[in-house]
Amino acid sequence: MSCGNVNVTLTTSWCFKTNLYNFYLCMNLSPVHLTVSPNRSQLFEDESVSLSCEEDDSSAGWTLRRNTTRETRNQCGDGWGEQPAGSLCKISYIIVFDSGVYWCESREGSTSSIINITVSGGSVILQSPVLPVMEGHDVTLHCQTKSPPSKLPADFYKDGSLIRTEPTGHMTIHHVTKSDEGLYKCHISSHGESPPSWISVTGKTTTTPPPTTTSTSTAYVPSSPSPPPHLLFTVSVTCSVVFVLLLLILLILLVRRCVRKKSKAGEVKVKEDDIKYGEVKILNKKSHQQQT
Repeated sequence: MSCGNVNVTLTTSWCFKTNLYNFYLCMNLSPVHLTVSPNRSQLFEDESVSLSCEEDDSSAGWTLRRNTTRETRNQCGDGWGEQPAGSLCKISYIIVFDSGVYWCESREGSTSSIINITVSGGSVILQSPVLPVMEGHDVTLHCQTKSPPSKLPADFYKDGSLIRTEPTGHMTIHHVTKSDEGLYKCHISSHGESPPSWISVTGKTTTTPPPTTTSTSTAYVPSSPSPPPHLLFTVSVTCSVVFVLLLLILLILLVRRCVRKKSKAGEVKVKEDDIKYGEVKILNKKSHQQQT
């Protein structure tokens, strides 16, 4: 498989795109998984977080890496985080610039799936799943404030549009489908709004027989989310206004053309009347001389 400047021949390879940060990662997926504590995709600034790579109850030989707005493929301990043991990485006081995508990587280049972590400097966060949600399962979103009480009425939004208002600050989506995939956020009156979080929905797992021959798998890049409804509405209104203006311009030109034709016809009529009147005068003069 080829992705950018990296060429890898793998049996299970994928390309991932993060929707909040424009990063593409080509990975050889392995049984290792990245765990996060606390288990949520958004954190308040100054919170403590622990990340670890685990494979068969072991974390040896794995390195935790991340991409942020400031750095690319930077490993734990290299300017961020502490490694007390194995591949465990601890961030004692997380800050906004720690927002990004995190993953585990082995010496051979195998990687885990990526997770998205967003750090908020505000007073409201949206608690949502770190990993993609399986199609058909339920998912619950919590709108949480930094200081108690945390169970306050909250407005929930998807792709910029209000979905519903929940009195206790949490919303459950039952039997999720691909149409539930999108950018979610919440708002609590007098406290503020959470950062957005992208919620992915994966298809149901199916069992397939192993391939009989080794082949190079095709990279898959998830499609970008559809434009928000308010953007589509704005484009529609703009097109309508332009169309109406064009019609008005054509109507004005048509009226001016008709007016000019009428004025020219009037001038020709007047000239014809003058000529006839002159001819009558000349004829009258000749007849007068003959009489004389």
